[in-house]
Amino acid sequence: MAKTKIFYAVQATGNGHISRAEQLYPYLKQFGEVDFFISGNNANLDFKIPVKYRSKGCSLHYSKCGGLNYFDVVKNIKPFMMYKDAKSLPLENYDVIINDFDFVTSLACKLKGLPSVQLGHQASFQSDETPRPDKKSVVGETILKHYAHATRHIGFHFQKYDSFILPPVIKEEFIDAKPSDLNHVTIYLPSFQKHCLLEAFCKLPHIQFHWFLDSINSIRTEKNITYYPINQALFNKSLLSCHGLITGGGFETPSEALYLGKKLISIPIQNHYEQQCNAAAAKQMGVKVLQDIGDDFSDIIEKWFYENNNNPKVEANNINETLELLFDTYPRKQKTEKEDVALFI
Repeated sequence: MAKTKIFYAVQATGNGHISRAEQLYPYLKQFGEVDFFISGNNANLDFKIPVKYRSKGCSLHYSKCGGLNYFDVVKNIKPFMMYKDAKSLPLENYDVIINDFDFVTSLACKLKGLPSVQLGHQASFQSDETPRPDKKSVVGETILKHYAHATRHIGFHFQKYDSFILPPVIKEEFIDAKPSDLNHVTIYLPSFQKHCLLEAFCKLPHIQFHWFLDSINSIRTEKNITYYPINQALFNKSLLSCHGLITGGGFETPSEALYLGKKLISIPIQNHYEQQCNAAAAKQMGVKVLQDIGDDFSDIIEKWFYENNNNPKVEANNINETLELLFDTYPRKQKTEKEDVALFI
């Protein structure tokens, strides 16, 4: 009996999508043969999954101190290349198409009239019950709901805001581990360059920081700061033993911190609507959220470091149950050409 052929598209605008795909891969192999498609080029982790197809897709570009550079984002979008990549993807050879927020795969499914399931954090925003900031963005809402069109959605979020939203996927090593507290603060803020934050951390010589930066090639310590290169194993070790985490408004890393019972400061990227939504959800849960970095940043860190941790713990996703739901309900109906046309008009 032929194995189910699975196509899994991963948006590489950050490390979280890649990390989730790596965690899901051993479980997916139980359901069939998996080929991965990587779209975008913002991830800076080594891939531990079998990548068969790649596209430049759409990538994010940051300003120096915590914002998006929309000029560079738009400048690097190549619509004709993305259309060509979509046309060339042999999706008709696959039984199941999983899309973690990738436009190229979404377009390919539309062009070929194929069903797909959007699996990932962004899928949770198909529900209006998922938290948003006080000021909604029309453009942001349009992107979240239509950028990666799919026929079904399975979302991940901090809490179960709707029936199709499940807990976050947590790495096995965190589930099996016993967290400790070695009294350091772990920092991962990829949208900030070193000079933007260095002064604030240096003002707190009594607090030890583990700072993960893309510009660092080897581990070194200067006064109260130990600099680390972007490395998953090193980061996981630091997070497991930290007193607290300072990071952006993403989803995977804050989820892991909350699962481990760590203190958390979330600093969403400016004008990044999804991160603003995540920050709104985190703030509802009692997490410290900063919309910008001011002169009082070091004072805020010091107060946060010594106050009680009242953040709630999040659950871990039951991956087997999630994938059984996905495969049991995957839309396999063979459509006629007329039905295909009607579906996407």
